[in-house]
Amino acid sequence: MDTKKLRQKILDLTIRGKLVPQDPNDEPASVLLERIKAEKERLIKEGKIKRSKKSAKTSDTPHYENVPFEIPSSWEWTTLGEVFTLQAGKNITAKDISDKEDSEHRFPCYGGNGLRGYVCSYNRNGRFPLIGRQGALCGNINFAEGLFYATEHAVVVETYCKTDVEWAVHSLIHLNLNQYATSTAQPGLSVNTINEVLIPLPPIEEQGRIVRCLNKWNTLIGQIEQGKVDLQTTIKQTKSKILDLAIHGKLVPQDPNDEPALELLKRINPKAEFACDNGHYTQLPVGWCKCLLEDIVKYEQPQAYIVNSTDYNDSYLTPVLTAGKSFIIGYTNETEGIYQNTPCIIFDDFTTDSKLVDFPFKVKSSAMKILKVTDDIEIEYVAMFMSIKRLIGDTHKRYWISEYSKLCNPKLRKECNLLEMSVG
Repeated sequence: MDTKKLRQKILDLTIRGKLVPQDPNDEPASVLLERIKAEKERLIKEGKIKRSKKSAKTSDTPHYENVPFEIPSSWEWTTLGEVFTLQAGKNITAKDISDKEDSEHRFPCYGGNGLRGYVCSYNRNGRFPLIGRQGALCGNINFAEGLFYATEHAVVVETYCKTDVEWAVHSLIHLNLNQYATSTAQPGLSVNTINEVLIPLPPIEEQGRIVRCLNKWNTLIGQIEQGKVDLQTTIKQTKSKILDLAIHGKLVPQDPNDEPALELLKRINPKAEFACDNGHYTQLPVGWCKCLLEDIVKYEQPQAYIVNSTDYNDSYLTPVLTAGKSFIIGYTNETEGIYQNTPCIIFDDFTTDSKLVDFPFKVKSSAMKILKVTDDIEIEYVAMFMSIKRLIGDTHKRYWISEYSKLCNPKLRKECNLLEMSVG
C-alpha cells in the first residue's frame, strides 16, 4: 500500500468537502466569514494587527469565478488573507541561535524550514501554523505552540473566531504553497502572494469533524507504516539468517553421494592446497572445503565497457550499471563496448558493493571489477557469499586485489583466508 498517496487522497477529499457528512444545522461558512471580518476590524482599530494589503480585485463582498472545483453549498470560496492574518516573523542573527536547548536558550526558534534551534527570547505565544517563505522548503508547513520565536523566513498564520487550527494546518499542506514561490535561485514567497491564494472554507462545526476524522485516519496510516517497517525488518533478518545457514551448510540436507568439493577444487587447480574436513575444521559439513575467493573467481577490468555519454533515456535499450543501491542508473543507445558474457558479478572496488547481473550492460566508471566464476561453480552461491561477507570500504582504495579476493570467514581461524563452498 502506498500510504503517501493514501494521505494525499484523504486530504483531497477533505478540501472538497467529501470526507465527512454535511450537517444542515451547521452555521454556513459565509456567516463565519462575516464574524472573522468583524473581529479583524476590531483588532485593527485597537492597533493589535495591521490591515493586509488588498489587490485591486478584492472587494468587501468578493465573488470568485473560475474556482478549481465544486464545494458544498454551506462552504465558501475565499482567500487565505480573508480567513487569516499572515505576519512574517522577526530577524535574528545566527549567533543568537543555539543548536541545543539549555537554561539560557529555552525557546524554540522557527525559520522557513522548520525548527532552527533555541533562543533566549520569544515573539509568539499560542498555537499557530507556520509557512516557510524562503529557501529550499519554501511553502513548507510547520506547527508551533507555546512560547517560541518566528524568524523573518517564517509566516505566522493567526486564526479568528475559533477557526480550528488543526484544520488550518491540513488545508495549508494541501494547498502546496511552494507552487506560488518565485522561480529564482533562492525561491521566496511574499505575504501578499500568500494572502491571495484561494481556499475553500467549511463551517466551523464541520472543521472539527474533519479534524477528528483526519486524526483517526492518520493514526491508522501511521500503524500501517510502522507495520511495513517492522515487516521489512523481519524479512531482512530472516533473509540474513537463511543466507547464513546456507553458507555454513545447514540449509539443506547433505547427500553423501555428492562429489566432494575437494575433487572439484583439484580439477580447477591441481597444484593448489585446500583445507577440508579434519581435526582443525570440524565445523565444516562432510564434503565441504575452504578456498580463497580468488581461487574460483577471476576478474576483468571494465574500461572497454564504460559508457561514453551520460545522455541517458528510458527509451534506449542498454542499461548502464553501478554496483551500488541505484544499480541501473540509466539507459544508453551506444551499440559498442557492451558486456555480453553474463551471468557475472559487478563489484565496486571502492565501496565493495556487488550485484549479480544476467543481461548485457555497460558500466558507469572504472571503479568496478567484472567477476566471473570458474566452470562448475554456481555463480549465485558466490554472489550470495559476497553479499553476506561484505567488507565495508571505509578508505579510498581498491579492495578486490588487496583484500576482498582473500576474504576470510570470520568464524574461522584468522590465518585462514578461505571461502566455505559446496558443490552439493
